[in-house]
Amino acid sequence: MSRTMRGRAAKALAVLSLATGISAVTSPAANAAVTLGGGSGIAFDAGAPGEPTATTTGGCTLTAVGHDRSGNLVGLTNAHCFITSDGTKLVGEDVYRDKSPSGTSTNWASKVEADLEAGVIGKVTYVSTPNNLLSGGPPGLDFAVIKLDPAKVDPTPTVGGVTLTSIGPPPANGTIMCKEGHTTGLTCGMKVGTSGKWFTHTIWTWAGDSGSPVAVGQTLVGNAWGAQHGSPILSILDEMKANGGVGAGFRLAT
Repeated sequence: MSRTMRGRAAKALAVLSLATGISAVTSPAANAAVTLGGGSGIAFDAGAPGEPTATTTGGCTLTAVGHDRSGNLVGLTNAHCFITSDGTKLVGEDVYRDKSPSGTSTNWASKVEADLEAGVIGKVTYVSTPNNLLSGGPPGLDFAVIKLDPAKVDPTPTVGGVTLTSIGPPPANGTIMCKEGHTTGLTCGMKVGTSGKWFTHTIWTWAGDSGSPVAVGQTLVGNAWGAQHGSPILSILDEMKANGGVGAGFRLAT
């Protein structure tokens, strides 16, 4: 090989090395997974066309993140998050991470902000009958199933003040339970009774906390959907198993 050819080859190798180095530095940042678990905020545009904006973005909280029997990465939240005012269920709705700071019991989150840089992290695959507590419609367990993109979501058992390592039934009346919601953070109260297929409690929640995990210690016992009500997680799992598809055989990511 001549000196000229060797020089050209060296330059080409240097350019290739530089390009490879740049790729190695920038790719992980561009494709970094977001960390989500029960208590994380999610954002969506509630059926509006295009990506969520400040005026179209809605927000809720994940109940849990885990895997189903087919190995899908799955997130759970409330059904009413994905039902329009005319009753349309938004199956297929794109879901984003809510990148706005989580609130606390004394300093509530004041906005919802979809993480457009991370992009779509999952799609809604199932929307159950909502609770219909105030509308007088048929009572449902009020849960939605989201098929998450494993390339974009890194599951965690701990969000804020709640760690979820097991699943169980609602406890006896008088037992202290806590929830982690994106709007009001960690709040606790006690189970006070049952109401049909639901359980009732004194845990404080607000808009945006819908779907929050309700836990006794590290055991997930249900979701929270407002008016101090929640749906038992074991009943939700039974309905998902009966439906089949995404979510059937759900187990927590721990």
